[in-house]
Amino acid sequence: MDILLAFILGATLGLAAHFVLPGRHLRGAALMPLVGSVTGGAVWLALTWLGLTSASFLLWAAAVVVPAAVVFAATVLLTRSRVARDERVKKSLKLV
Repeated sequence: MDILLAFILGATLGLAAHFVLPGRHLRGAALMPLVGSVTGGAVWLALTWLGLTSASFLLWAAAVVVPAAVVFAATVLLTRSRVARDERVKKSLKLV
């Protein structure tokens, strides 16, 4: 049942990344919370399968650090790729 906390924490980190980082208008509001939630759940699942329990500090630390790193990196990379793609499309349509 503790995995729900990892899902919620990941979604919260994704929501924070969406609103803190620039380019919010270039991506959907639900994308980063979804990425954070899936990442948090996957980390929790993998570490519990490796034998860690919810009493382990390492499990909780990884459930915070890994989704935060993935979400913030994904947000930056997706925003950059969207800006680059928009520029290519504008040039191909001769709008620039």
